Amino acid sequence: MPGEAEDQPWGYSGYFTDPNGHLWEIMWKPALVGDATQANRKHGVAPEVGTISFMRVLPGPIERVWAYLTEPEKRGKWFAFGPMELRAGGRVELHFLHANLFPRRSSRHRSAINNTKEVTRAIGRVNRCEPPRLLSFMWAKESGDDSEVAIELITCGENVLLMLTHRRLGDRGTMVSVASGWYTHLGILIDHLDGRVPPPFWSTHVR
Repeated sequence: MPGEAEDQPWGYSGYFTDPNGHLWEIMWKPALVGDATQANRKHGVAPEVGTISFMRVLPGPIERVWAYLTEPEKRGKWFAFGPMELRAGGRVELHFLHANLFPRRSSRHRSAINNTKEVTRAIGRVNRCEPPRLLSFMWAKESGDDSEVAIELITCGENVLLMLTHRRLGDRGTMVSVASGWYTHLGILIDHLDGRVPPPFWSTHVR
């Protein structure tokens, strides 16, 4: 990581290199971003075709957030269970069970979505793992097409800035679906970190 986040008179700034070798400067200016609640309501952006990106402000410390990314039990509370070998080339298994992501059930979409109790599996491999700041992995679904997820964590005072980028997503329909999924999953992560009960997954996902 070229430069960790540092205090500035107007907020924080730092530099990092993504898995493709591109240098990024991250600046967080509270006067522009607003409070964490406002920032965390923003939807993802598409910096290029086939790519979506999210920025979230999470309560620290960074080690706790890293645990929710990498430890199967904690990751399963907001995203997917499954083992992950935390080394370059390590195997990734993602076991999705959306019915377990919230303690209370919603009947609104139960008839339309009848597979919430079934486990959906995906496999992949770790590209880069630099605890507790960078995790990048390939994600392969049944179609055999690989997409790439990169998550960067930057300490900003008592908070942690999370930058998530998902690449190689194909057509617009796939990008919209994946963006909606990440928006919902990241919201559940924030609820767990803040000690709140998350809302039902599917009623949030299909908004």
